[in-house]
Amino acid sequence: MGINLGVKPVGRTIKQSSLTTRHSSRATQTITKAIAQKLGQQLRRFRVVWMMLLASLLLSGCVQYDVGINFESPNRGEIVQHIKLDDRLTSLSGASAQQWLETVEQRTRRLGGKIRRNSNQEVTAIIPFSSGADLNTKFSEFLQPSTQKGTAKRAEPVLPEITSDFQLAQSNFLLLLRNRLSYTLDLRSLGVTSANGDLLVSPSSLLDLEFRLNTPWGARSIDTAANAVSAERRQQGHELIWTLKPGEINHLEAAFWLPSPLGIGTVVIVFLVLGGWYLKYQSLPGQTAGSTQVSAPEG
Repeated sequence: MGINLGVKPVGRTIKQSSLTTRHSSRATQTITKAIAQKLGQQLRRFRVVWMMLLASLLLSGCVQYDVGINFESPNRGEIVQHIKLDDRLTSLSGASAQQWLETVEQRTRRLGGKIRRNSNQEVTAIIPFSSGADLNTKFSEFLQPSTQKGTAKRAEPVLPEITSDFQLAQSNFLLLLRNRLSYTLDLRSLGVTSANGDLLVSPSSLLDLEFRLNTPWGARSIDTAANAVSAERRQQGHELIWTLKPGEINHLEAAFWLPSPLGIGTVVIVFLVLGGWYLKYQSLPGQTAGSTQVSAPEG
């Protein structure tokens, strides 16, 4: 008769424990590799997004871009563009930034304007216009110049494609001229979007974009159209400021009145003619208009 004390062989137990540990280690390594591959695919897929997020943290507010239209009268005004680059941006891409500023200077001089260079990172362009039609032509040519072959020795820096539609419609009401300004700017190319068109990263932290309108009698913003942007009123309504939204479609619209030189000149001429006619016949009280007295001959 044998006695069983319930003691298992030690060697077999150690072998089974070793096999279990090896299987567990291999499974852990497989899971780790799968997670690493999945993360790598996601990072490669959204690397542009990560780059934009990193840039937004490091280069916050690196470009200040202001465009303004100043009306002094219906036949006199100027387009003012102010660009200021941050030192961090110029240190990272100084050559491209300077080339962009030089391109702005060339366009300004081509349209008969002048440049005020405040520093290597700050430029103010001033372009005069003489009428509403002249403003439409120069504004479109300045912001969206047509490429002319053989005119430039060096190619302009490649910028995101931005489409815009600027129109100034004028209606004459004898003594007054009604102006309606409409400006649609598509800035979706400046943002990072997903496959279905949703905005993932907005470059608003990188760009400060503003549009200004200055008029002598004030202006009124119109916000009824689609994608309309509300304006901020300053200087008792004489200045309207729109803060543009990069990565979106921006629609700006305003209405304002200006004195009509043609109508005022016509009224002045009419009053001069009437005044001359009145003075002429007031100085000759014995005469009436178109009549003379003829004495009869004595018989």
